[in-house]
Amino acid sequence: MPIALYRIDDRLIHGQVVVGWGQPLELRFIVLVDDEVASSEWEQELYRMGVPPEMSVHFHTVNEAAERLADFERSPQPGIVLVGDIGTMERLVKAAPGRIRTVNVGGVHHSPGRAGRLRYVFLTAAEEAGLRAIEAQGVEVTAQDVPTARAVPLNELLASTATD
Repeated sequence: MPIALYRIDDRLIHGQVVVGWGQPLELRFIVLVDDEVASSEWEQELYRMGVPPEMSVHFHTVNEAAERLADFERSPQPGIVLVGDIGTMERLVKAAPGRIRTVNVGGVHHSPGRAGRLRYVFLTAAEEAGLRAIEAQGVEVTAQDVPTARAVPLNELLASTATD
């Protein structure tokens, strides 16, 4: 079964991913793509604690994940590829050309310099350019915090404000 979801969420593994997406999609594994976390046993253990026993977690750098995507797609069980920021997803899309077809922007939260687009998406101009670069690679980019919400297309996301 192909990867059920490629998601950008700055909180990485948390309840909304594990329960909100995990249960309806019947996810059995998470591929957490983060160069720093991939090299930190301590951080990996913290993230593992947030996952139920029936779900496995794989930690990879961008390059490792790009090399392993075909293996994960061949898994008989559904999984999610999770990154913490737009730049990491942009690098992953470029490292695995043509393999990733859709990207979900699930949570990019407020910080200085970011403008509100949706209640759960705040972006800098550079992050907006990163999302456009992902789309330019032939990837459909939408924002959606939970599976029951409407997927917001990229052009609509970038035209909206957090009060819309």
